[in-house]
Amino acid sequence: MRYNSFGTTGFQISKVTLGTMTWGKQNTEAEGHAQMDYAVERGVNAFDTAELYAIPSSAETWGKTESIIGNWFKATGKRKDIFLASKVAGPAKFAEHIRGGNLGFSKGQIGEAVGQSLDRLQTDYLDLYQLHWPARQVNFFGKRGVHTIKNDAWEDNFLEILTKMDALIKAGTIKHWGVSNETPWGLMRILHLADVHGLPRPVSIQNPYSLLSRGFEIGLAEVCLRENIAGFPYSPLGMGRLTGKYLDGTARPDARLNIFPQYTRYGNDNALAATEAYAAVAKKHGLSMTKMSLAFVNGQDFNHSNIIGATSIEQLKTNIDSVTLTLSEEVLRDLNEVQKQWPDPSV
Repeated sequence: MRYNSFGTTGFQISKVTLGTMTWGKQNTEAEGHAQMDYAVERGVNAFDTAELYAIPSSAETWGKTESIIGNWFKATGKRKDIFLASKVAGPAKFAEHIRGGNLGFSKGQIGEAVGQSLDRLQTDYLDLYQLHWPARQVNFFGKRGVHTIKNDAWEDNFLEILTKMDALIKAGTIKHWGVSNETPWGLMRILHLADVHGLPRPVSIQNPYSLLSRGFEIGLAEVCLRENIAGFPYSPLGMGRLTGKYLDGTARPDARLNIFPQYTRYGNDNALAATEAYAAVAKKHGLSMTKMSLAFVNGQDFNHSNIIGATSIEQLKTNIDSVTLTLSEEVLRDLNEVQKQWPDPSV
């Protein structure tokens, strides 16, 4: 396993983090435990979860993933060995089943959410606590286009968030905090306010990044590199598109995009065409498409740990094996030629 320092935390994090959002829906608790056992054996020392999980989130499944992880900690005693990250859900109609719909980033809402997460995770602290998405009118989760903010009722509560995170850190409830699905404006405003008021900066940003979604390179990558914010990318395989299994017909009937067709973020015509072109690059160079796609993400300087997910141990093995692959300049040139033809078909 490869390790590097995670932002300003000083923690030496594995190059890949174990994503957990399928546990409690696509995966049973036993399968989730097996994945954690295997990942730790391979040197993975970070797990990422959220109160929203399992995905798709519902009144029956939210919080289940954290409970599965908590039961594993209780059974193994390995909490101290893991960099544990979770997230608080923001206001959104698709999440109103969570905590009775009491969603937002006020001090009270964050306090309620983190307390419940700690109970499910059977721990008394989180290494990283993240805002899952912005609490304002802004594009996230695959949305595109210019939108108006003229009638946005959102108020700048960043200072309240910073004050609450400071209190949680001082209490030992969390060690660090971060953002997710955030924009360059949002991240820079938070950093500015933190510096002006002497409050703890976010240490990381968890946004989508893959061969099909490279928009992070415009704006956010520079913020990460210049401000030493840890890039913590998710969906590095575009919900499995970049494994090639949906192209060659090897996807199982219970594969995510087969059983959840509502997830169209990586399934538009341009994304499918780009996926075919990336598959051709992998074939040309004799590479596993999965490993090539993950190695591309692993190789970015702004990426401090790549969040991988799997529904089987076989998939997890392949994903972890990607850390040993370094792409040649020739491969990178070919990948960038595909990007030129189909620039960021997914967001």
